Amino acid sequence: MSKTNSIKQVVLKVDGMSCSSCSNSIEKKLNALKGIVSANINIATEKGHVEYDDNIVDVKTILSTVDDLGYKALLDEEKNTQKITLRVKGMSCTACASSIEKSLFIVDGVVSANVNFAVEKVTIEYEPIKVRLMDLQKKVSTLGYELDLDEDENDGIDEDERKMDQAKKTMIISSAFTGAIMGLMIIHMFVYPIPGYLLIVAILGLPIIFGTGLHVHVGSWKALKNKSPNMDVLVTLGSLPPYLIGLLGLFFPIQAFIEMATTIMTFHLVGKYLEARAKGRASQAIKKLLQMGAKTAKIIVDGEEIEIPTKDLQVGDLMVIRPGEKVPTDGIVVEGHGLLDESMATGESMPVKRQKNDEVIGATISKQGLLKVEVTKVGKDTFLSQVVKMMEECQGSKVPIQEFADRITGYFVPAIIVITFGTFTSFNLFPEFHLGIINWGASFLPWVNPDLSPLTLAFITSTAVLVISCPCALGLGTPTALMVGSGMGAENGILIRNGEAIQTFKEIKAIAFDKTGTLTKGKPEVTDLITVNDVDEKEFLYYAGTIENGSEHPLAHAIVEKAKNEKIKLGDVIDFNAITGMGVRGTIDGEIILVGNRKLMSENNISYEKYEQALIRLEEEAKTAMLLAKGNQLLGIIAVADPIKEDSAEAIKALEAMGIKTAMITGDNKRTAAAIGKKLGISQVIAEVLPDGKVEEVIKLQKLYKTVAMVGDGINDAPALKQANVGIAIGTGTDIAIEAADVTLVRGELSGIISAIKLSRAIFTKIKQNYFWAWFYNALFIPIAALGLLHPMLGAAAMAVSSLNVVYNSLRLRKVDISPGYVA
Repeated sequence: MSKTNSIKQVVLKVDGMSCSSCSNSIEKKLNALKGIVSANINIATEKGHVEYDDNIVDVKTILSTVDDLGYKALLDEEKNTQKITLRVKGMSCTACASSIEKSLFIVDGVVSANVNFAVEKVTIEYEPIKVRLMDLQKKVSTLGYELDLDEDENDGIDEDERKMDQAKKTMIISSAFTGAIMGLMIIHMFVYPIPGYLLIVAILGLPIIFGTGLHVHVGSWKALKNKSPNMDVLVTLGSLPPYLIGLLGLFFPIQAFIEMATTIMTFHLVGKYLEARAKGRASQAIKKLLQMGAKTAKIIVDGEEIEIPTKDLQVGDLMVIRPGEKVPTDGIVVEGHGLLDESMATGESMPVKRQKNDEVIGATISKQGLLKVEVTKVGKDTFLSQVVKMMEECQGSKVPIQEFADRITGYFVPAIIVITFGTFTSFNLFPEFHLGIINWGASFLPWVNPDLSPLTLAFITSTAVLVISCPCALGLGTPTALMVGSGMGAENGILIRNGEAIQTFKEIKAIAFDKTGTLTKGKPEVTDLITVNDVDEKEFLYYAGTIENGSEHPLAHAIVEKAKNEKIKLGDVIDFNAITGMGVRGTIDGEIILVGNRKLMSENNISYEKYEQALIRLEEEAKTAMLLAKGNQLLGIIAVADPIKEDSAEAIKALEAMGIKTAMITGDNKRTAAAIGKKLGISQVIAEVLPDGKVEEVIKLQKLYKTVAMVGDGINDAPALKQANVGIAIGTGTDIAIEAADVTLVRGELSGIISAIKLSRAIFTKIKQNYFWAWFYNALFIPIAALGLLHPMLGAAAMAVSSLNVVYNSLRLRKVDISPGYVA
């Protein structure tokens, strides 16, 4: 489906999901809405990425659809306003608070201001584009109070931390009560009968089943109401009926199961806490990136240096950065030179030199030299924000293999409920068969008790089937691997935009490279100057530099640079015309000047044949040779070479060793292209391709090799990157907002491709391992439980371990070596 201007994207924060059945249910409902292009809900990150046509459906409808299913959906997007809570010093009564509120509220750009006198804090919602925090600080100081900009109550408040703390609290409470119940049970059974024992454990179990476990039952009710049973349903069925039946034991002489019910719920809560903690570790890459930013910035205002919060910076501010300090935000050096540690952005451990007109990246660290930097990007436009956005896009996407698993998971919980009832029924229909197995199991399994009544055994066995089943492991298999893998990539300067690219990468049979700026440095320099009939070199460079001054081509820049270095004052050009695939034409001092290839000369009846051998020699040296003519007279040849990147040949060799064919697509003539291809060891050289012909060449390669990746600079190569099965953009510095690419290499070195391929293979391997262990676990333990050989308490513990195994297996990705020097 082609995108139009009406196609929008929105990111949702979804609260209340317990397993992949929940996320699948939300996805299914959203995708059924008219106007929804695609909806992906990620159980691991608890976020949803929705693409929709705003001519048909609006965000309000999307949010209400999720809310109607019993979950809470909020927009997860950067607003035009910011909210901040700061400490106010000097207040003595509520009148002070009222005075501060009124004075702040009348400031243009302040949306709201609420002062809490009791805790001496003010919460301000404001528009950063209209007002600075330091302006608000001055406003408050005129009243005789002090606004502390260094303290932001919102700093450090993390939703994952809050949920983890909540999970920890419920786990501790539940474990404490369950521990007391188990202690009493041991005394009652093996030491001395406790009077009123059943009533005591029933009271102790109440806070677990209907307190710490209440949210599980609420989730179960929502899931059943939406006809999409999930993990909560299984835990509720495994804990609530045993507890309620246990209460009947207070009035009737029947077997009580209160201890079993509380243990099952507690194991579930312990598992959820450990899972939340592990998921937090899996997503720590984004958190670490966000924490890397500097808290404050020193800027020059009216000739004076002042310190302000980084969030208060605006485009155009002049920052001062000293050795040891972090660069507060993205900018460009206007004065000074120094060394910066950019490892957080590129993975490069060695500091890089930065001087006037060089770009610098926010959160990098100054190692040497004083720099004055003009702010060019703030907020969502900064490098850090773009990296986080790309990582979240990757984590919110799906790998094709996951779609199959999701379909199966949708039937999993209903199937378990059917198996549970089937097990219970089978025990009553074929008691001899089941008792025979239980008697056999009792000979070596201490938890199997054949002396219980058939009805009790049937109930215990059915409960074991419920609680041993684990759809969570299936749902966490892909997203946790993507979370860890995308984080590893970001730390090494590899930004993966979507999960599909990870699966496709392992199937790549050929990689096509753009030449300029990809295989080469993209900064050509003049290497040869051959004049005709004693034409003066300065005259030659005057015409060449003047006409090329109107061109944006990298080769033109090299010629202009050469002329300026020779102290030649350039003239004016009129009627400038760039002729695609041939060169440029213009009028200088009344003379028509042409610079370009043989075709341009031939079409203008200018003879160059005498110099054909010189042209061939230069081209065989991997140089781009251009002819210059004034009127009908040839003035000479100027040759330009774009140096090959140091690691290009090594990367090509490594790719060929991995069984991946390489191709170079360039507009250069065949001789020059062949010379470069030979130097690099490229399998296939495709020369004399016009800019709009790259897509066609990629299609040809796809017909030949099926699965093809394209590597380019992400701007003029965008159509070809889109056409390729995997588009790889070479980014440098802060230039990473490349929408066409599936993968961006921030450092700009081709060795990153080797690392990216190894990373994608490692991620996909982990995904397959996760699915294998999840299915193996369920396929092994569900039949064992159905035969009566597994106690529900053990089943609940095993269920928690299954989910944790998947998450920790994903975390083991961090031990994989993805350095380009080693090829698996």
